[in-house]
Amino acid sequence: MHKKVFMLDVRRLRILQYLATYGTVAAAAQALHLTAPAISQQLAALEREVGIPVVEKQGRTLRLTSVGELLVSHAEIVLSDLAAAESDLEAIKGGGRGTVRIAAFPSAARTLIAPVWKRALGAGGEGDASLMLELVEKEPDAALDALRRRDVDLAVVHGYTVLPREVPAGCEQTKLLEEPVLLAMQRDHATRMGIAPGELVDLSRLSDSPWLTPGPETSCYEMIQRACGAAGFVPAIRSRSTDFSVLAALVAAGAGVALMPRMTLPDAMPGPISLHPLLQPVNRTVYTVSRSGTSRRPDIRHLSKLLRQAAVETAAILQGADVETATIAQ
Repeated sequence: MHKKVFMLDVRRLRILQYLATYGTVAAAAQALHLTAPAISQQLAALEREVGIPVVEKQGRTLRLTSVGELLVSHAEIVLSDLAAAESDLEAIKGGGRGTVRIAAFPSAARTLIAPVWKRALGAGGEGDASLMLELVEKEPDAALDALRRRDVDLAVVHGYTVLPREVPAGCEQTKLLEEPVLLAMQRDHATRMGIAPGELVDLSRLSDSPWLTPGPETSCYEMIQRACGAAGFVPAIRSRSTDFSVLAALVAAGAGVALMPRMTLPDAMPGPISLHPLLQPVNRTVYTVSRSGTSRRPDIRHLSKLLRQAAVETAAILQGADVETATIAQ
């Protein structure tokens, strides 16, 4: 007697993947532009194909069984391969004008996305106008969540040496650049402490200083907590702002000290600020993340090339500063 051979329906695997991503049948149905009953019917059909439950009730919601989680892990690979095949077909057909949705944190949006926008859209007659861009400003965790939910096509995110960031399953990353985190002090404050311009600073010397930080919802805040913790103290936070130009202005006013990634510094300093590399260096790595397979889409591939060019130019600017330089990924 021959064993029954069955083939998994890719559409049903996609539905299971969306359920894993969005958490509820209603949310998955909305994302897929289907009704909740249609989702339930397809999941039931998938279970009949598999012969083992892939979801189970937990209160009023469904959650994946261990078999369902196994299928989702395989679905990520299958759907990524399909996305790559679709991208290759688009390339063969000549690509054409596409729209790429980007999520980026503020300093990357200002420093990397804005120059790319001009080239991509052909502003001033300099670009090739080969694609359209849509930008939404999001901190890295929210950007990766938007990518997972397919609300965006590309996420520009960062991670710190003291706070690495994991790439979600089914995604791939490309490093753009690495930059130092600098200590920003009012110049007179540095002079009073006997710290020379550009001198390496041990953060433990600032344990009694008031600190200026982003909000606790940001990874930059957690980076500061960890960097200070490694130096043996908990920073006494005087003010918080998610806008680094505000933090720079407060530093210049003598309100306190701050740790600032090099790319977050305003183009024109608001006052007498002294910048210092850290004795125990902390670096921030900036990279793009896309869903596996989609990086071969002609429009995303073209955008990635423009982003790499912008990263090279940004790195050159940082290297020209009188501080520890950023290095571009080879």
